[in-house]
Amino acid sequence: MTESLVPDPYAMWRDALAGVDAAFAKLPALDRPVWGCTHCTPESELHLLGGDPALVSDDLLGHFMREVASHWAEDQYPVLWRRFIPRALCMWGPDGDGTDPSYEMGCLGAGGARLMDWPESERLAVERAFGALLTLAVTTSGRPLEWCTELVEGIAHATGSLDPWLDHISGLAGPEADAGVTRLAVGWTVELLWEELEFTWWYDGDPQLIARWLPTLRPRIEAFAARHPRCKNASDALAGLDALEAGAGSPWFYPYYEGVLPVPLVARNAAQASGATVK
Repeated sequence: MTESLVPDPYAMWRDALAGVDAAFAKLPALDRPVWGCTHCTPESELHLLGGDPALVSDDLLGHFMREVASHWAEDQYPVLWRRFIPRALCMWGPDGDGTDPSYEMGCLGAGGARLMDWPESERLAVERAFGALLTLAVTTSGRPLEWCTELVEGIAHATGSLDPWLDHISGLAGPEADAGVTRLAVGWTVELLWEELEFTWWYDGDPQLIARWLPTLRPRIEAFAARHPRCKNASDALAGLDALEAGAGSPWFYPYYEGVLPVPLVARNAAQASGATVK
């Protein structure tokens, strides 16, 4: 998971999807009609879910992916996910609808479809696609930071581990990766210093793993800041890491009111430390 960034992360994503299609070319069979909660899913839709996955509408597939695992037969639930995972990955990708995928991805975890127990060729293909998708999220500018942080939670929940995906991010190389890692560091340090970093759906996940990982990025961010001395993300990331490692308060105002943006206080703090009068 620590391969260097290829020149075109979109090509990496397309190749990963092709690998998923190959791994799931032969659909796992259902030994009986699909059982599900008929209060939430009509019999007609259960019949569709048990047929050709290509004939299932996006709306019905989305309903399946968001419905709690207990509303499906325990032995059928992983099989249904294996039948739909190529389409699910496309929906979570850059051409999807852009909604937070972390809940749906989490349904692949140990309490749901049990991805880690799937046949090895299938599991590895899905993990490779996760890595390609995370690479895209880190290195692509112009999208909200949440696209990346929500993916991290969902992928870690699905696979039951956060460390390999933080290692994956650390292993990305190139200027786009340097900029993306710096931006990610800003977002996570702000949330940690405001005591707001938590996983929405992965209740067993430990955000403090991120807190312990962030300082390992300091040499990389310092090098990036030296190359881009006017980059605000770089200066903010280093200020956040300073505060985080010192156990100090946040160098940013907390936005108590909706629409108030965090204001960096690095210059103000430096002026106060020097004894200058700050208005």
